[in-house]
Amino acid sequence: MAPDAIAPDGSEVYFKIGDGERASLVLVRLAAGRVSRPVRHRTVEEIWYVTAGQGRVWRRPPDRAGEVVVVGPGDAVRIPTGWEFQFASGPGLALEFACFTSPPWPGDQEAIPVPEGGLGPPTN
Repeated sequence: MAPDAIAPDGSEVYFKIGDGERASLVLVRLAAGRVSRPVRHRTVEEIWYVTAGQGRVWRRPPDRAGEVVVVGPGDAVRIPTGWEFQFASGPGLALEFACFTSPPWPGDQEAIPVPEGGLGPPTN
């Protein structure tokens, strides 16, 4: 199945609920062995729930050093507004997660590219 969109970070996006007044929901997929482009969001907060694969997520708040967490099915990650982030899938399996966004995703202008993430150069 072809994705509905490609996110500013390079991942595949599949729309699930886009007409909510206060939130939206998509499924996100990053192919095996890939590293996303690092970005930060202007106004939205996201909560990710990993459904398949293994990977790593790097997050950096505006006033502290970044940290990397390893994720797999059943793990949840919060991406607060204004935090820089980047994610990577492990070898052999795509990383897939449900992404709850509040307020609803306003469009690609929401994501601001950042010069460098904590997981190395992006592969997409």
